[in-house]
This record gives sequence, structure tokens and C-alpha cells, in this order.
Amino acid sequence: MSIVAISAPRQRQGELGQFLTPAPVAAFMASLFGPLPDLVRLLDAGAGAGALTEAFVSRLCEKKDAVHAIEATLFELDPFIQDALSETMRNCQRVCAQAGIRFTFAIHSTDFIREMSARLAHDLFVTPPPTFDAAIANPPYRKINVDSTERCNLRYAGIETSNLYTGFISLIQRLLEPGGQLVGITPRSFCNGPYFRNFREDFLDNLEVHRLHVFESRDAAFRDDSVLQENVIFHAVRGRKQPGAVVISSSSGENGDVVAEKLIPFTEIVHPHDPEKFIHIPSASGHAAAKKTMDALHSSLGSLGLSVSTGRVVDFRLKSALRREPEKDTVPLVYPCHFNGGTVQWPKPEGRKPNAILNNAETRPWLVRSGVYLLTKRFTSKEERRRLVACIFDPAAVQAEWLGFENHLNYFHSNGHGLDRSLAAGLFAFLNSTVVDQYFRRFSGHTQVNATDLRKLAYPDRETLQAMGAEMRTLDLSQDELDELVEKFLHARR
Repeated sequence: MSIVAISAPRQRQGELGQFLTPAPVAAFMASLFGPLPDLVRLLDAGAGAGALTEAFVSRLCEKKDAVHAIEATLFELDPFIQDALSETMRNCQRVCAQAGIRFTFAIHSTDFIREMSARLAHDLFVTPPPTFDAAIANPPYRKINVDSTERCNLRYAGIETSNLYTGFISLIQRLLEPGGQLVGITPRSFCNGPYFRNFREDFLDNLEVHRLHVFESRDAAFRDDSVLQENVIFHAVRGRKQPGAVVISSSSGENGDVVAEKLIPFTEIVHPHDPEKFIHIPSASGHAAAKKTMDALHSSLGSLGLSVSTGRVVDFRLKSALRREPEKDTVPLVYPCHFNGGTVQWPKPEGRKPNAILNNAETRPWLVRSGVYLLTKRFTSKEERRRLVACIFDPAAVQAEWLGFENHLNYFHSNGHGLDRSLAAGLFAFLNSTVVDQYFRRFSGHTQVNATDLRKLAYPDRETLQAMGAEMRTLDLSQDELDELVEKFLHARR
């Protein structure tokens, strides 16, 4: 079956957080379902033009197993796509009839979050929610503000989350029968970070994870929509007992591409004593070796006497205090654009960002005393080879008593003050190494690096970091030279 042509404008899709599922991705998702009952009640929330339900139907008709009837319930809010969705469902009816399967469908043009939140909250004035044996989902994704209608509706159902896609998945899993199956494609951002901790706990407490699939390229799944968010496809079953092992698979995302699979113990996917419940997906060959190396490290930032914080200066809140060029009564303001290899290049007159901030009673709470600091970018571009990009702020090169670190940076410090120079250099080498990058990619599928992520890393002991830093004669090392240095010292401490 072919996907019906879509007339919804791209701009409209972006506003709704809607990205339509390509046919090869939809077919792969449909192939992940296990055995189903003879009557399948299917939920497709945020159905778009119906590509997922169409793929699900096509798969069942090809398998010719015990399924005799499919009752599809679809939610789609966008009126521009309703006709295409209806036509796809009529195609499904025709294909099912030829295969001897009864297919019925109901399309709801209502807001899935508002309707199901109210019904799950057991409001006296609404009917109880339906239940389903299977759900297939490519939910819309965009951030939802704390006072938004969507956030309030979800909170009414006991769900606290900051993105549409996690709101959809939370509602969907509550609508599944015990043993009901969910196959979804979502951004991978829920796997780590503080914003999705509540969602991860809810997800892992109520769904048994059977499979996680990632794409080798960030734009593979939704190339036509220029989406650069890394995505994950998961197959999970409604239940409270996680399996002993999870299938981890990966592919390029191209039609007909070979899918590489391996079985990984669940305890390597979610570490048993991790309070944050980070979800690790060791898909690349280097991930396993990186985990082995990192597992041999036992120092935390706290044991090193160090902390990491997000840059204090939120520029739009202190706009009147910002200055494009340094002038009297200002101090350096450091942005990611000031990174220049391993050091900070300041000022940067040709840049678009301000270079200085006033030093006065209003701004002083957001400044730090000058010293040696290890800085990392909170966001990396798709062109950068590493997720973690670290550099050193050297007070000898930028002389000032106070500094401002902008909010798109993380900075390592010792009780609010600068670091020992050799310790900072050792941290620089370690965090910029390939082994840390590979380990970080196990649980982080997006370009944001939170301070929480950095706090959770294991580090070499202080003596090793200082020795590593003392051996560095320059910060301008190639990646190979940096990796050789780190491996030399980590191997010596094993």
C-alpha cells in the first residue's frame, strides 16, 4: 500500500510538533510486535495520515496469523490531514477484507491529551477510558510550558512532564491492557537529563522494555522534514517486571538496510543503583569498551572536591548590563563562541555575542571570582565530532578579578573558586577523550550536555588527573594524541 499524499503545510506540522512517519520506518515498527489476540484493539494517537496503522495492518495481513479482527482508534487534531487519514483507513479496510480480517476504525478529531487526561482522572462527568491491546505511536514533540493547557491537562491525570511526546507516551501506556504492546518512535532525549526523570521512572515502572533501536545518522528517520533530533524506536509491554535482557539494534535508516542486533542485560541498560534511571543504549562497537573503561573508575566529582554548575548569566535577563566591547566597570563575559580549541579567545570583537557585562550590585550574584576553570559547552552542533567539548579558561590570558559565564556553558569549580592548573588540564584531557564521548553516547541521544550528566560520570582519581595534566605541554593536541595520553594513565592505574 502507498501512503496517501499529504497536503498539510510544513509550517503547520512544525507548529503542532508533527513529523510524519516515512514508510520504511513505519514498516519496521510494525514488524516489532509480538503475538497478538484474535481481536486487536489498536490505538494510534497523533495518527497523521495513518502511515503507522497502515503498516500495522499490512504486516498482519502478510503474516496471516490468528488475528481475525482489528478495531483501530485514531486521534488526529489537524484538519488539513483528516481526508488523507480517512482515505488511508478505507484502504486498510479493503486490504483486510482480502485477507479475511475484519477492520473497523474510528477517527477522533479531538485533543488526545485533553480527552484522555480527563477520562483517566476518573472525572464524574466523562466516560471511563478505553483500553487497548496494541498501540503504535509517533507522537508530536515540542516543549510544553509549566502553565500551558497541555501541562495542566496532564497534571490532572497525575502526569508531570515537559514535552508533548512524553505526555502522549505516558497516557498511551495507561490505556494498555496488562500485556498490551506499545511500539513507538520518539526523540531519544528522555533517556537522560533531569527534565525527564519523572517520565523515565513512570515508563520503567509500568512498561517492560523488550527492544531499543537507534539510527546511525541523526537525521535518518525524518530526513524529509530536516529533523536533526536523534530518535529511538522502542517495543515495550505493559507490565512491572523488566526482562533479563533487551534487544539493542541499529540501522542507517535507509530502506532495506541491514539491522544489527545484540542482546544486552537489562542491568547494563538501566544501572540498578542509578537514582536518575538513565537509559543506556550501547549500539556502537566502541560503547562496550568505553563502559568497561569507565566502570574501572571510582571517583566522583564530590570525592575530588569539585563541583560542576551551569553558567549563571542568563543574558536576556541581564540585557541592560551587557556590553559588546569591554569598557570601564565591566568584566569578561564568556560564551561558547569564545571557545578556540582548548582555550578561551576573549574578547571576540567580530562575534555576534557581547563580550562584557557590568560589574555592579545587580550583576555581582551572577559572577564568579577569576581563576582557572574547566568549561564545557551545554549544546554542541551537528558538525562537532564530540558530544563533550571542553576548554580551559586561563586567567593569565584574560586578566580580570571577576568573570561571567553565560548560561550555555557548564563550569567545573572548587567550592565556587578556580581549579589547580594541572587538575584542570587533566580534566580537559579526560572529558575531551574518545572513551568519554563513546560512554556519553550510550545514554545521551541529543546535543545537550547537562550539569547532571557531568555529575554522574565516574572520574579518574585526583592524583591521576593531576599527573595527566602535568604531562600536557600544550592543549593543542590531536584527538589521537589526547586519546593516547588518557589511555596511558588510565591503563597505568588499573
